[in-house]
Amino acid sequence: MKLIIGNKNYSSWSLRGWLACKQSGLHFDEITVPLYGDEWDSQRASNDLAPSHGKVPILWDGDAVVWDSMAIVEYLADKVGRDRFWPKADDARAMARSMVAEMHSSFFALRRACPMNVRMRVEGVTLGDDVRADIVRVLTLWAEARARFGGGGPFLFGTFSAADVFYAPIVSRFLTYGIGVPGFAQAYMQAVWEHEWMQQWIHAAQTEEWVIEQFEAPVK
Repeated sequence: MKLIIGNKNYSSWSLRGWLACKQSGLHFDEITVPLYGDEWDSQRASNDLAPSHGKVPILWDGDAVVWDSMAIVEYLADKVGRDRFWPKADDARAMARSMVAEMHSSFFALRRACPMNVRMRVEGVTLGDDVRADIVRVLTLWAEARARFGGGGPFLFGTFSAADVFYAPIVSRFLTYGIGVPGFAQAYMQAVWEHEWMQQWIHAAQTEEWVIEQFEAPVK
């Protein structure tokens, strides 16, 4: 398999696709396409990216091509067994799937105001009411998952799962923009940030040579 991703410092959806591949336990090669670089337009039209209309991440597995991070999770779960990605119990699995779907389709205000930037730390950010509402919703979901199903470990459903794959970029955003969170959320964020795979991603992001200026300016 090969996974095509964008810059590790900025590309939240690439992080999700990459973590999904790591969670699968299958070998894969990664190819980085620098976002918005001089050759971005030509690379978007390349054979590797064309099936996804030039978006990342995109997974190639022989003749099979899978774009969209949620589709990548489901494709890999079909290959290696769904229990590797989803809780076994019906009630926990139902909540995990719902949380992933909500992350996939919501929180637009938070995404716009606080783009992912692994390397950056910003102090004194002023956030609008819509962004604060997204933050409260995320924390509410985390609190319920941890309270109901988190007894088996430090992650949302105990052990690392698709839910953590999808909320890992939110952890990065909260850290970048100094979002204050309650103690249970701090503990969860620390577990995600210190996870072996996240540390690999963070180290690679910190050593990348690419800088996208539009994502470097502090949020007003």
